[in-house]
Amino acid sequence: MAEIEREAMEYDVVIVGAGPAGLSAAIRLKQLDADLNVVVLEKGSEVGAHILSGAVLDPCGLDALIPDWKEKGAPLNVPVHEDNFYMLGEAGKIRIPNFPMPPLMNNHGNYIVSMGNVCRWMAEQAEELGVEIFPGMACSELVYGENGEVKGVVAGVFGLEPDGSYGPQTEPGMELHGKYVFLSEGVRGSLSKEVIAKYDLSAGKEPQKYGVGMKEIWEIDPAKHKEGTVTHTMGWPLGSNAGGGSFIYHLENNQVYVGFVVHLNYKNPHLYPYMEFQRFKHHPMVAELLKGGKRVAYGARAITEGGWQSMPKLVAPGVALLGCSAGMVNVPRIKGNHNAMLSGKAAAEAAYDAIKADRSGDELTAYETDVRDGAIGDDLKKVRNVKPMWSKWGLLPSLALGGLDMWTNTLGFSLFGTMGHGKNDALSTEEASKHQPIDYPKPDGTLSFDRLTNVSFAMTNHEESQPCHLKLADPEIPVKVNLPKFDEPAQRYCPAGVYEMVEDDGEPRFVINFQNCVHCKTCDIKDPSQNITWTTPQGGDGPNYPNM
Repeated sequence: MAEIEREAMEYDVVIVGAGPAGLSAAIRLKQLDADLNVVVLEKGSEVGAHILSGAVLDPCGLDALIPDWKEKGAPLNVPVHEDNFYMLGEAGKIRIPNFPMPPLMNNHGNYIVSMGNVCRWMAEQAEELGVEIFPGMACSELVYGENGEVKGVVAGVFGLEPDGSYGPQTEPGMELHGKYVFLSEGVRGSLSKEVIAKYDLSAGKEPQKYGVGMKEIWEIDPAKHKEGTVTHTMGWPLGSNAGGGSFIYHLENNQVYVGFVVHLNYKNPHLYPYMEFQRFKHHPMVAELLKGGKRVAYGARAITEGGWQSMPKLVAPGVALLGCSAGMVNVPRIKGNHNAMLSGKAAAEAAYDAIKADRSGDELTAYETDVRDGAIGDDLKKVRNVKPMWSKWGLLPSLALGGLDMWTNTLGFSLFGTMGHGKNDALSTEEASKHQPIDYPKPDGTLSFDRLTNVSFAMTNHEESQPCHLKLADPEIPVKVNLPKFDEPAQRYCPAGVYEMVEDDGEPRFVINFQNCVHCKTCDIKDPSQNITWTTPQGGDGPNYPNM
């Protein structure tokens, strides 16, 4: 807002987001020049509070950034010892042997980790080098320069009135200016979304694709715990309703990560991703593992799945997109943290060279080249057809042909070229009249849980007097369009129970319980009318994941 006066602080590089990408960039900048002024702004209450991932880490990014990470005490304590793949039916399973799989699918040499703890450790390394890290500082606006370049961000706005206006108790925040701004907000970040739209960075690219990943931490019977075991499954309970699968990772202290991913290009608006996850835990293989254990944490996050052909242009004047802000997840490997770290390192090196040459506010084209022609591009190009194959042909054909394509790409060629994704995930949703409702079993409170109970294990919190950070372009669309046409799928696709339809005097009313939000951003992606925009709430709000 032009009439708001704010103090401004000047830095060489301003980094939004203290995830693996942003912290890697900060560390590398200070490794290259200890005199550079670098700041990292994190909207979570602490570094790691908003970090949720599949948590098997390929250490190649860390090797490149901090080669002596073991000596420095990085929390990579559980190497992968066993790698299992299963196709599930309702009551049984078939083991998929490891030997036909391309080498890139091998998890040996990787580590089962808490990415939250890895980021906390990385923040310590950054601060030792002199990086300023400010948690609880949400970045709500971009600041543009005279020539249309991104020159900074607005951070630390608190105490807005419920309608979003500035009141007598509002803290207007401050502007943080940089010669370059790095956006490492994670999936579907609000500032990254603005930059991609403003500079048309997705021109000529395939639409980005997404999944929603949900995860619980369980403490299980020590007799059943197999530290270092990695298990992935496909098939039941999703079947032909949606693409996706599960992961079960045995980490330290008799704990396991139990996770479930549903691809968001599903057609049936009656599908309920959260309940598919809860049903999955009743499969005999999973139920036996969890029997006698207890769930200790829950979380959810959208995942970028478009890969190589959906990655937008990474730079615009004064700004660069890092990690999942640009969509660098390797879908079949369910890994993106290594690429996030490599992207942060590459962006830092490009910015260092530019600043050394007395440049600022221009496009860091060297970063773009490094990503596309280097290790990240090599990683993503090999698997680029797996997701579109799955979307077009279903699970079994994509297993066979995707495996073949990954093998041939490993040898340097592809029989399929580069396949397209078609439409985005919102447009994939079909009208409710074309599909049958799905009858989900009621959670039993032992293996499966209702949404609101589980959300309490995400420890999410939002100041209720602040404006709702989930914005409707047209408040009438949920009732007048989405309800009659799609049975308002927001009631189901949200893994935190934010959206519900209630009746007032016999008339439906759309309710947004924004205090439940775990910042997964599924609503911003899957709403069939593209009527919901996720914006950042005030700093410190949202989930407080312990060791996710």
